[in-house]
Amino acid sequence: MRYEQFRREYTAAGLNRSMLDACPLRQFETWFEQALAAQLNDPTAMVLSTVDEGGAPWQRIVLLKGLAKGSFVFYTNYRSDKARAIEREPRVSLHFPWNVLDRQVIVAGTAQKIGDSESADYFASRPRESQIAAWASRQSQTIADRTALEQRRQHIRERFGDGVIPMPPFWGGYRVLPERIEFWQGGEHRLHDRFVYQRGAGRDWEIEQLQP
Repeated sequence: MRYEQFRREYTAAGLNRSMLDACPLRQFETWFEQALAAQLNDPTAMVLSTVDEGGAPWQRIVLLKGLAKGSFVFYTNYRSDKARAIEREPRVSLHFPWNVLDRQVIVAGTAQKIGDSESADYFASRPRESQIAAWASRQSQTIADRTALEQRRQHIRERFGDGVIPMPPFWGGYRVLPERIEFWQGGEHRLHDRFVYQRGAGRDWEIEQLQP
């Protein structure tokens, strides 16, 4: 297979400064609504990038579960690799790859845990099987085979029976407080449109256009 032969023109739309909201969170919401209208698969899927104790980067897909208090919210196991990486280095990056629309949004910011009550409210809204899976999985730890995982899941089912499943003490949410957000719109002949919002000295958002 010759990978260099895979190419196409990006002609879905253009982007100029007059189209942008002064607030990047409102601009994100506008693009997100358009992603929903386009019926994209998994529009909330975002790539979370962290670095480990040696400074090596790692990425994985997580799901955006809220845009609140000027931050991007997701949930995970606090004993996972991603949580341990965030504890050591809370500066992270998020990437929304909305390729069907020739768009991507890149966020750089700082992750911090959200309150237990907020996490518990969200956990209570999850499907019961997802709640069981949160208890059963010792996320990021090695396992002999899937049979052991299925056995733990069955044990959790029996443990809680038909009762309410509480939030595990090792599970909860993070909010990513953005310092930089880039909106990328594909353009013809690789002359893409890129606008970046950055916090200024007065903490207001400043907008700059970048070369592709």
